[in-house]
Amino acid sequence: MSNALSVLRVYALILLMFGMTMLLPLSAAWIFNDGAQSAYDEGIAITLVAALVLWWLTRKHREELKVRDGFLLVVLTWVGLPAFATLPLMVYFWPKLSFTDAYFETVSGLTTTGATVLEGLDALPFSINLWRAELVWLGGMGLIVLAVAILPLLGVGGRQMFKAEAPGPMKDAKLTPRMAETAKGLWLVYFYITVTCVLSLLWVGMTWRDAIIHTFTIMGLGGFSSHDASFGFFDSVPIELVTIFFMTLAGMNFATHFLALRGRSFSPYRWDPEIRWFLFVMYASVLGLALYLWGMQVYPDFWTALRFSAFNTVSIATTTGYANTDYNLWPIFAPLWMLFLSSFATCSGSTGGGIKMVRAIVLYKQVFREVMRAIHPSAVHPIKLGAEIVENKIIFAVLAFGFMYMVSIVSMTLAMTGSGLDIVTAFSAVVACINNTGPGLNQVGPATTFAILTDFQTWVCSFAMLLGRLEIFTLLVVLTPAFWRK
Repeated sequence: MSNALSVLRVYALILLMFGMTMLLPLSAAWIFNDGAQSAYDEGIAITLVAALVLWWLTRKHREELKVRDGFLLVVLTWVGLPAFATLPLMVYFWPKLSFTDAYFETVSGLTTTGATVLEGLDALPFSINLWRAELVWLGGMGLIVLAVAILPLLGVGGRQMFKAEAPGPMKDAKLTPRMAETAKGLWLVYFYITVTCVLSLLWVGMTWRDAIIHTFTIMGLGGFSSHDASFGFFDSVPIELVTIFFMTLAGMNFATHFLALRGRSFSPYRWDPEIRWFLFVMYASVLGLALYLWGMQVYPDFWTALRFSAFNTVSIATTTGYANTDYNLWPIFAPLWMLFLSSFATCSGSTGGGIKMVRAIVLYKQVFREVMRAIHPSAVHPIKLGAEIVENKIIFAVLAFGFMYMVSIVSMTLAMTGSGLDIVTAFSAVVACINNTGPGLNQVGPATTFAILTDFQTWVCSFAMLLGRLEIFTLLVVLTPAFWRK
């Protein structure tokens, strides 16, 4: 009980910080007098009061968090913060927006999915679109990692939170001697690339409002846009090229960016085994799909096909979810291939979703090892990532993750089809949500929204987004009865 109260105390501090993030859209609402000021006034007031009351009730509990507590805190944070993030939306759209849809929208933002139930984005107040984009930016690197950087100043240890939230190899990578310094370093890199992206988009012709909103969602790889037509609104090749470049950067491991910047060297990129596969698979797919679309006479010439293939393939493969055309109208192979890429293309430690490239590499090498064992039963075939041999316990963990990933997709697809959706819409919605990609196909394609879903289907998708963002096991661990036994 004491540790649970300690978890709630830390959660109160995180909630307090989260309430302060509403000051940015509040400032924008007051400066531009866009009519949404009261939405943030009420949202901030309720969030801060709830945080302060919870902190007051648990302030005396300062026990060091154990690994189990870290899992609980991460799940509580990712499930609870979206509920408070709905407040500005609920107040502004009242009574048109239900809590179910508002929660879906904010979960989509914080999990960097980018799926939306809102229409008429072009007519929304700037501060509302800014809040949606800020949620993506905060969720990109992970609010828990931010907490690890700040909460030590308040006497709260951070290693357990970082290990529970951070994906893949970053769980054990000690980039700096102290965990808080690691988190700060990652956030500084994230901030530096964010500023560079804003300046680059301004340089190629975006307005500063669009540049800020789209930079936030590019860096978080969660394609919330301030326009219903997404990047089709701009119809600009230079803007698309800059966006492709920064989506690619955000799809890489930020630990690698950190090491490269700290050492002022490109060597970390050269030695990262994930990045080679990430770039090869993604850009080979760009070329292949361009040739396919040209061959199927979707576009009159190869260069037009390459333009649309490049932007949409990189966007979906990195789980961003932008679109500069309705690729739902392409021959079905192309969007299905892009959706397949979203399942594994991004690197661990990036802001992307899916199972991550490092796990895909391990799974591929394990399959190859089993084939070799069938041919040469006595031979020894260690699996390596770079120069390092992958231990069997890691391989077993990856196999278990892959199994649960497939079971989750099948189970939720069956639930969606059982509730009345056609199979293409149901399957693509689940895959797009669990991979934190955004748009699916058919009724939830890039030219439509998730507003067509029933409340039950919307909650299934919200659960899928949380499951994907927490990489399945973090959430499932807390849901098992064994977790709650002493």
